[in-house]
Amino acid sequence: VQLQASGGGLVQAGGSLRLSCAASGLTFSRYVMGWFRQAPGKEREAVSCISPVDGITWIVDPWKGRVTITSDGAKKMVYLNIYNVKPEDTAVYYCAAVFKVVRGVPRCRLPYDYWGQGTLVTVSS
Repeated sequence: VQLQASGGGLVQAGGSLRLSCAASGLTFSRYVMGWFRQAPGKEREAVSCISPVDGITWIVDPWKGRVTITSDGAKKMVYLNIYNVKPEDTAVYYCAAVFKVVRGVPRCRLPYDYWGQGTLVTVSS
């Protein structure tokens, strides 16, 4: 399984960006896909997750209203759009995939099986 994140870079505060994740080596429809981030000196945290087979999405509370997550099953792609970026959004953003869904556990809180290498987003003020 390979997850290739891209789309990071330098962006000005208030702008928007789109991160992409290309998945390969897995049956895309059987996984839940997620976006996470790790800011400098902080722990990794969940941003948003999606079930590509039915399009159901989950957005972690602090991000509601500022991100959208989508997927393209034919291309095995997952996208994260971030709006009104802030300097505190500076982080490495990772995409990840998890196969087994545990009832009662929020999708973005599952123990993800596979992780991409991350893409760095730097927001200038």
